[in-house]
Amino acid sequence: MTRHTTRREFLTDAALLTAASAAVRAAGAAPGGSAEKMPTIKLGSVEVSRLILGSNPFFGFAHGNPQAKADEMRQWYSEERTMAVLDAAAERGITAVWTPCYERWIELWNKYREKGGKLKTWIGQPDSFDKMTEHITACAKNGGKAVCIQGECVDRAYRQNDHARVKGWLEHIKGLGLPAGMASHKPTTHLIAEEKQLPADFYHQCVYQPENYSAACWEQAMATIGKLAKPVVAYKVLAAGRTPPAKAFVELFKHLKPTDGLCVGVFPRKHDELAENAALARKLTAEAARKLAMR
Repeated sequence: MTRHTTRREFLTDAALLTAASAAVRAAGAAPGGSAEKMPTIKLGSVEVSRLILGSNPFFGFAHGNPQAKADEMRQWYSEERTMAVLDAAAERGITAVWTPCYERWIELWNKYREKGGKLKTWIGQPDSFDKMTEHITACAKNGGKAVCIQGECVDRAYRQNDHARVKGWLEHIKGLGLPAGMASHKPTTHLIAEEKQLPADFYHQCVYQPENYSAACWEQAMATIGKLAKPVVAYKVLAAGRTPPAKAFVELFKHLKPTDGLCVGVFPRKHDELAENAALARKLTAEAARKLAMR
């Protein structure tokens, strides 16, 4: 059941988010009070900010995060706070959010859009192996702009050597007129997809394997990203809160192509993680562009 904040809690959070947003804008936002500018990439035909807002904290998918437990995340992320974070992300130039196609999310997303929410692009991540086409269709019917099959579902199909199933999912997405992506926790999945010419427009690469946050996993994922010509969006880049953004982003950007992006969730209960992440993404993109121009 959805937890609603009290009016006092909501006003307090809104004030904190507004103050943080104002401080960031004062430090160099675009003139005229518009949202900060963020470098963009393209996922198929859809242009999105290079930094995309992840959603694991919305649903309490903590994965052992040392900063907060699953129940804390679920309790804190009421509908009101979720919508406030979406707006705050848009203020920082983030144009897209990446979430599963749960009914409760679709209800919130439609409510948010009806209220004139600032963040405009939803990338759906259907995660029901047995109801995949149903969830893909629900995303398309409720304003989703692209769909990426969830990693565990793709990995399960691969374990069953059922690449035709993944191909069918991707074709269903494209049949609805949306860019189609696929995710994986494994380092070789997307390379196999390329060999089999699966009709993916982009890839979602986990930089770790399930609950394995080792350097070896990271290195394998980076090697894969370097071999893929299509756009790749990296996720779990902070190792579920185990690595600070200032360290993780710097290392990741050494391996990303200009067409690649990253998806990062936030739990801004104590400080403005959105501002920190957005500033890092802008800074590191600019530095990479300068280095590329000097070659």
